[in-house]
Amino acid sequence: MPGLLEGVKVLDLTHYIAGPYCTKLLSGLGADVLKIEHPKRGDGVRWLGPFASGKTDSASGTNAPEDGAWFLYLNTAKQSVALDLQSSEGRRVLLELAAKADILVENFAPGGMDRLGLSYSELHKINPALVMTSISNFGQTGPYRDWKAAELNLYALGGLMNITGEPEQEPLKEGMPLAQLGAGQNAFAATMAALMYAEETGEGQQIDLAIAEYATNILENALMQYSYSGQEYSRVGNRGYGRAAWGIYPCLDGHVGIIAGPDHRWPEVARIMGREELSDPRFLSRAGRLENADEVDAYMLPFLVENNKVDIFKAGQESGLGFSFVATMKDILEMEQLLDRAYFVELDHPVAGKLIYPGAPIMPEESIDAWVFQRAPLLGEHTTSALDSWLSYSEAQVSELITQGVLTQGQGV
Repeated sequence: MPGLLEGVKVLDLTHYIAGPYCTKLLSGLGADVLKIEHPKRGDGVRWLGPFASGKTDSASGTNAPEDGAWFLYLNTAKQSVALDLQSSEGRRVLLELAAKADILVENFAPGGMDRLGLSYSELHKINPALVMTSISNFGQTGPYRDWKAAELNLYALGGLMNITGEPEQEPLKEGMPLAQLGAGQNAFAATMAALMYAEETGEGQQIDLAIAEYATNILENALMQYSYSGQEYSRVGNRGYGRAAWGIYPCLDGHVGIIAGPDHRWPEVARIMGREELSDPRFLSRAGRLENADEVDAYMLPFLVENNKVDIFKAGQESGLGFSFVATMKDILEMEQLLDRAYFVELDHPVAGKLIYPGAPIMPEESIDAWVFQRAPLLGEHTTSALDSWLSYSEAQVSELITQGVLTQGQGV
């Protein structure tokens, strides 16, 4: 079914994580997204496991893998066109596509599009209304613009690593590439705003989005605290915000999140945990609990380690407390809340097979078809059909470009 962005044409010149996540949100909302990939290697994230086939190493393969989890997740509902942008004919085809597009998203290193002869100034000449979103590590300008970075660098240089971890221990990185995924979300929001402006005025623009700056944007109050007090935000580990009875604790089958606030709700904690000692007047205020944090933890732990996480979570919530639990992937797939909302979707891929995918990030009215659920494409799967639908290329024209090595048609499609 068509989505909310039906009719919007997007050229996706992105690879790996941040850029593809931006275009995943566009394709999910129904935009016609053409993912331009290298004819032989494809998007580099195709080569990153885990793989549905169970293989552990793809580096020795001759063909781009089709079943890598990252690629399958980041490229749903897109069409793959295998096009050689290093060739003059490939660039000519790309310029023809750009003339028809509403949006172009790219995450080459700064200057990469210029070197291909595809700079924003050149694209603007053929399509003044085009929105071009450029995602890079540090932005298109500045002394760091040409420097290399992976998620580790971006999370660290953006400042998030400095506030992540246990007190008096080394800084830590989060488990998933938060900086890149968050930058992809910001790129999506900025692209949508620029598209609205282009539709109203006929004037496109280039968006310059730096991944490291996304990390700096979500530093909570750490940066403001330093700006007005000169005091560095210290790492607090699982004892969140420097509070006691506020953080992640072990339990019988995993970990739970205990949020013991506001103060007038504290007696409920003592009641749930069956520990009269927790009703001690010393613990009734946030300051008192913090001053006696180790003692509070010692009274809570026997209850926690004897009960399972879901029961603790529900007991707290039913008493008006913001308890939670640390969900494993198995927990997520079996979570009654998500199942009740029919959140998950199963997609059948010709190589990876049937897999469960996260659902849409929005839940519209039933009368609105807001989100498109389609599997990720095989490399070059839509080369012929996309050039037909966008540029009215004949089979003979496509065949000639395939013969020249400019295009590749996906195998078995």
